[in-house]
Amino acid sequence: MLDDRKTAILSAVVQEYISTAQPVGSTHIADAPGVGVSSATVRNDMAVLEQEGYLAQPHTSAGRIPTDKGYRFFVDHLTTPGRLDASRTAQVGDFFSAAHGRIEELLHQTSDLLATMTNSAAMVVGPTRAAAEVRSVQVVGLSATHATVVMVFANGVVENEVIAVPDGATDDDLVRCSTVLNEALVGHPLADIADVPSSGNPNVDTMTAAALTAIREVADDEHVWVGGASSMAASFDAVEVVRNVLQALEQQFVVVSLVRNVIDRGMSVAIGVEHGVEPLASCSVVVSPVVVDGEQLGSVGVLGPTRMNYPQALATVGIVSDRLGRHLADNA
Repeated sequence: MLDDRKTAILSAVVQEYISTAQPVGSTHIADAPGVGVSSATVRNDMAVLEQEGYLAQPHTSAGRIPTDKGYRFFVDHLTTPGRLDASRTAQVGDFFSAAHGRIEELLHQTSDLLATMTNSAAMVVGPTRAAAEVRSVQVVGLSATHATVVMVFANGVVENEVIAVPDGATDDDLVRCSTVLNEALVGHPLADIADVPSSGNPNVDTMTAAALTAIREVADDEHVWVGGASSMAASFDAVEVVRNVLQALEQQFVVVSLVRNVIDRGMSVAIGVEHGVEPLASCSVVVSPVVVDGEQLGSVGVLGPTRMNYPQALATVGIVSDRLGRHLADNA
């Protein structure tokens, strides 16, 4: 554990570097609140902090910058979620008060809101469809050989999948297929449905089985909406780092796995290599689960450079996840 003076110096270096993105010198830190010693003493303590892995010196004549270990100490010992000012709190409240329509559009807009408020890439992972109750099912013929299955869930999600129509199937068979599916599924989560009872009509049974299989495949997927990726990339000077970050964010399974892994480990902040995604080693992640009636139905988070403003990110992610969970509960 660091003593009080080194803790104050490390905190001052972290906060200054977050603000300026420039290596921090001892003279500047000597004047920081809570330090109150000469620049020579600060310089000596910064050298100790460097030896212990909390700071690094990018160039011999330059000041110091925090390492991932330094940021971790700052987050664990010196940081509490900040409080959003009244205007930002009102901005979040107004957004969810005005939100309506399909859940996909809400989650997309939420990612944009979070990105705008934090100047980071925002990630919103939506609930799986399998956990939501089915509200209605409709099978609509597209041609003599194919039909589309449209399923509406209680959380506002709409899924549609194309299935094959058996030879000889009639329009009445499609209507009967819709009826059978509605009788078996409506009012129940898709995950609770083991099978659909036989209708006694081979064509109808073939289509109901195909419809259930097709919808289950997409209903188990977790979808993610990413906002602000391009603006967040401007935080990095190295072209290769920017390329790695943007490529990783384009891969939905990478983002979903990243967010899930951090939350499953009981963390709200993962710094640098802690999150385990090598292309994003220059980034930190701040995440929060979206809880509805005691059950986690998604998550929100932001991804930015390790020098992100952690207190602000924690506060913003926290209030957005809370309001999103309340909105989903109110509109279930």
